[in-house]
Amino acid sequence: MTINIENEKQQDTTEIESSRRNFIFGSVAAAGLSVAPGVMLYQTANARSLSEKASSKVRWGMLVDTSKQVDWNKCVEACNKEHGLNNETHSRDDQKTQYIRVVDVTNKGTGYSMSLPVMCQHCEQAPCVDVCPTGASMTRPDGIVLVDRHRCIGCRYCMMACPYKARSFVHEVLSDQTENTPRGKGCVESCNMCVNRVDNGQDPACVEASDGAIVFGDLNDPNSAISTLLKEHGGKQIRADLKLNPGVHYQGI
Repeated sequence: MTINIENEKQQDTTEIESSRRNFIFGSVAAAGLSVAPGVMLYQTANARSLSEKASSKVRWGMLVDTSKQVDWNKCVEACNKEHGLNNETHSRDDQKTQYIRVVDVTNKGTGYSMSLPVMCQHCEQAPCVDVCPTGASMTRPDGIVLVDRHRCIGCRYCMMACPYKARSFVHEVLSDQTENTPRGKGCVESCNMCVNRVDNGQDPACVEASDGAIVFGDLNDPNSAISTLLKEHGGKQIRADLKLNPGVHYQGI
């Protein structure tokens, strides 16, 4: 079965001039960002101390077993609760933030249908990082892709570049934010693999809510549970043909 998620990437430009880049950097400080009082937007991006813990020796990843009978909406609900995404009151559903969503796919040849959760795939060669003009989109040494909301100017290039439609734009002023996930109007955001939980030795919220259908661990450790399962049963990456080497793998697709 081929999983093909619509790619919204626009290819009308291949390079950003240095003068424009400098202008954008100078505009960051002037961008009007609304955040919870006392919460700094870079806290999520720098949740792990720059001097310790985060290391390229580790590559965090997830393995999703779609063959298990799981209500994937529980994972969505857990994610929304963890990151305070239930408090949005948009008049349009298509403007609501989604860190993880449930996708229904059908094999046109056989008629077989299935559902699977899709979130930021935390690519090794992340196109969102490549196109970001300010460096707001970044990849930590351990493979987790994040957005520095102090640098994000809301250009949404990363949203167009992402082949997984994994990023959302904050259209409205937010309230009742969670301390671990500072957010701001005018910024782009996406699944951060619950970096605040990972740095505290916990599994991401969706993993805990999956009843064992999602396994989290170190892809660089051959003895980790995720590496063992991939070795024994294999796994696939969505749009592996793009050679982005996502950190999220799937079984049963």
